[in-house]
Amino acid sequence: MQNSITVGALTILPDSFVLIAGPCVIENEEQTLAIAKTLAAIAEQKEIQFIFKASYDKANRSSLGSYRGPGLETGLNILKKVRDEIRIPVLSDVHSPEEARKAGEYLDCLQIPAFLSRQTELLTAAAKTGKAVNIKKGQFMAPLDMGRAIEKVAAYNKNILVTERGFAFGYNNLIVDMRSLAILRKFGYPVIFDATHSVQLPGGGEQSGGEREFVPVLARAAAGAGIDGIFIETHPDPGLALSDSATMIKLDEISKLLDSILAIHQAVKEYA
Repeated sequence: MQNSITVGALTILPDSFVLIAGPCVIENEEQTLAIAKTLAAIAEQKEIQFIFKASYDKANRSSLGSYRGPGLETGLNILKKVRDEIRIPVLSDVHSPEEARKAGEYLDCLQIPAFLSRQTELLTAAAKTGKAVNIKKGQFMAPLDMGRAIEKVAAYNKNILVTERGFAFGYNNLIVDMRSLAILRKFGYPVIFDATHSVQLPGGGEQSGGEREFVPVLARAAAGAGIDGIFIETHPDPGLALSDSATMIKLDEISKLLDSILAIHQAVKEYA
């Protein structure tokens, strides 16, 4: 990583470590605020930077009948409340140029979903809001190909994060190539590893499956590869979650997982 970037009031420096975490989707205001407060306290205790993530609309659910979230207006207002009350930056997915322009009035970081990571109009619209942009690498893209997506955003805005979330590997499976993290870092922006989406088993039925037990394994491996931050979706009771129930980490397990990730991250810095 070479470039420092700003996300809301945060400045992410080359030696920083950032946690991007929260529930997959906003289920209700009370739960969202409670999760955000818990995560903010954990991040403060561990002296790491924190960006709260929750989606107001999951536009790529497997089934038409699956819960998508509260929608743009309600969801953005809940995220604004999180930001204002807890004083932390907030992030959510955007799916169209029009949506990006509206979300840019509320969010500190606009996330480009992996499936949309080549959509020029969406990338440039998000960039033009002046807010930070987190580009998730498409499951269909080689890491070097992310250079083009980064260029589209950087033409207007250099507050960029790049997130790895696995490669499509045959039917209904993903695999993580740790070499990708080193390749992505060469572009000069913070590289984040999405530990929970990387264990998805996408499609294959009414909803995507997943292998939650491998989240700690991949997260620790990614820390050893030299990431600048970790993306983790979490929920008080993942089995009851309305989206990504098979991959989210239980909220009360986050602190211990972070301890192991941060220990490896520190060791890598000392020996790099």
